[in-house]
Amino acid sequence: MADYKSNHLQEVLETHKMKHIKDVFDKYRNRRNEIKDFLNTEYGSKIYSPFDSGSYSKHTAVNTKFDLDAVVPFKYKSFNTLEDMFNDIYDKLNNKFNNRTTVRKQGVSIGLAFEEDGIDIDIVPARETRVDGYIETRNLNLHINSLDPSETGYLKTNIKRQIEHISGKEAERKIIRLLKIWKFQQSKKYKSFFFELLVIKAYETTSPTGNLWTQFSTVLQYIVDNIENDTFKLPDPGNGANDLINTLEPYQKSSLRSDFEFMLTNIENNEKQIEYYFEKNDKFSEEVNNNSLSYGVAGASPVSTPSSTQRFG
Repeated sequence: MADYKSNHLQEVLETHKMKHIKDVFDKYRNRRNEIKDFLNTEYGSKIYSPFDSGSYSKHTAVNTKFDLDAVVPFKYKSFNTLEDMFNDIYDKLNNKFNNRTTVRKQGVSIGLAFEEDGIDIDIVPARETRVDGYIETRNLNLHINSLDPSETGYLKTNIKRQIEHISGKEAERKIIRLLKIWKFQQSKKYKSFFFELLVIKAYETTSPTGNLWTQFSTVLQYIVDNIENDTFKLPDPGNGANDLINTLEPYQKSSLRSDFEFMLTNIENNEKQIEYYFEKNDKFSEEVNNNSLSYGVAGASPVSTPSSTQRFG
């Protein structure tokens, strides 16, 4: 008999694939290329070639919530400070595109929201850590922007290593996509990069096997068992001194553990509960069904909504 939970999760993934919104994605990509071409013209020899980053580059994007990112690596002597670099690229983008979009300063990026077609592009200004060092190491420093002066500063990173860290990890990517779908549908605020590192570490530690649900539940149980441990760490592959576990407050760790613990319990008690935690993208369900990805669930008990305490821990 087909495994209902795995089949449902697979169909959820299928309905959230980027291929269903190719025309929309092409508009995003063209807009990002327009911005990159503009920055190449503006800065010329002050920068190395801008490159794409983010979830699409890592093959973890889902079609209900995404934007496109590009990193602009500046040469070391292009600006005296990282803040000068950040403000200068903001000014140029704002002057060029403000009649078509809202340009805003974010944590380490400049966000451009093109309201007329609902396209969001994030541009990440970065500067090599030493003269000609980018060619050798790909190490970059990012300016941390904040309204609170005590929180401004810089962050060393290596985005090339971050992308390599997930390269070829097909099983992990499926679980990461599922967690991104869950956080979007349940209105959770965890960073996607945090989930990415968490899933990869779970696979490295527990080596999940079996069908999709078995692997997914193994990862969830690993998170439940470890997320609140004082010794648990999630080092950034782009900068080992940057521990992503520190981006969560204690109450957030507790909430995540409770959410996943209740999810596992509720689905174990009634497999149809998985429909509550993971909804298909109905826009593309018929298309997926027509491609023979519909699964028979005759005799399955109807789905019921968990109680408020189960839902929110």
